[in-house]
Amino acid sequence: MPTTIAVTGRAEERIAPELAAVSLSVGGSGAARDDVAARTGRAHERLLAEVRQLEASGSLDTWSAGQLRVWSYRPWNNEGKQLPVVHQASADVEVVFTDLDRLGAWVGEVATGDELAVGGIDWRLTDATRRRVQEAAQRAAVADAVAKAQVYASALGLGTPAPVELADHGMLSAQPMPAAPKAMMMRTAADLSGPPAPEFAPAELVIEASVDARFTADPA
Repeated sequence: MPTTIAVTGRAEERIAPELAAVSLSVGGSGAARDDVAARTGRAHERLLAEVRQLEASGSLDTWSAGQLRVWSYRPWNNEGKQLPVVHQASADVEVVFTDLDRLGAWVGEVATGDELAVGGIDWRLTDATRRRVQEAAQRAAVADAVAKAQVYASALGLGTPAPVELADHGMLSAQPMPAAPKAMMMRTAADLSGPPAPEFAPAELVIEASVDARFTADPA
């Protein structure tokens, strides 16, 4: 009678990021609505002009810019008294760099503006690379499952295990385990809350894959 062997195979691939998505916000506030909107609008146009220069130089993959938003509110002081109306304006911009060497210098330049805040950097891969690395991780996870099954079969004095079922982790029909994604990209983000750095050294991105498998093995 064959013995059933159930295992989970895991693997990961590490790769340096190819893209850096920088999130920026242009904003301002004040008592005069028209002045706030005008100052923020000028800062927004200056930023977009610099972004278009980057695009023309071939340093970018893509970029996007949201519309300028203006709103008003009345804050409260520590004594519970409502203060005069404050007007605020804001617009978001995302710039995706392919030239990572240019990234640090540019962020250092633009971060000096009073109306500009750098939200962070999202390190990414191109779609083609992500698919290739994810497939490599999935293949390695299957190989890990096969190797584990062979170890267990050998320890039990059984023959070569034969696969009978394979699924993404947590999706086998019986004895389900907590679901987990078959592949997950762990992105590192640079914290730009302090002074802007002229250079960035992003950590490698990690692509993980997990599979569940069942094998049967007959006595040797």
